[in-house]
Amino acid sequence: MSDLIDSLVGIAPGSPLDALRAKRPVARTDAQATYDGLVTAPADLARASAAERAAIGYWVAALSRADDLAAHYRALLDDADPDARIAIDAALPGAVTTGPYGAYPAGPLSIEDEDGLRWSAAPALRDAVGRRLSAALEHAHLLTYRPRDASPDALQALLDAGWSTDGVVTVSQLVAFTHFQLRVVAGLTVLKEAL
Repeated sequence: MSDLIDSLVGIAPGSPLDALRAKRPVARTDAQATYDGLVTAPADLARASAAERAAIGYWVAALSRADDLAAHYRALLDDADPDARIAIDAALPGAVTTGPYGAYPAGPLSIEDEDGLRWSAAPALRDAVGRRLSAALEHAHLLTYRPRDASPDALQALLDAGWSTDGVVTVSQLVAFTHFQLRVVAGLTVLKEAL
């Protein structure tokens, strides 16, 4: 059984890496089922439209410099809303940074506190994609580069922008799942080169 991750990594059926993944069939099927449910399933688009889902996946993958995964989500976004893709492409250079940034509560980990970019959508991006998606992109940026700074206020910003409570959960799931995908793809790519 092949899945999106196999496709992104270039895992050929019958290859040593395919055999390795076959030892964890539930992990493989669950990853694909989660992708299908979060990204491509037409059900319950009220929580997040197909374009919003593709945009969030593209944004997170591009911020993380996961080129193949970003290209996949970019193609989905191009199919759903090419104008949003153009606007997001224009915003990416000012949003990509390093990290992680943020501050821990006072204590021994405070030595690792580091300040960095606090990105917010420019008016041109807000005008192009709307307040709701702009807020989701800001939230995805926060979770990608400043996860220590995630807070109830960050979730409230999504609600204030028009996301429902279920929509906020969907946005957060999309961000987390895209990060999961990029880590699995990166790890399997390293294994592919070693086998």
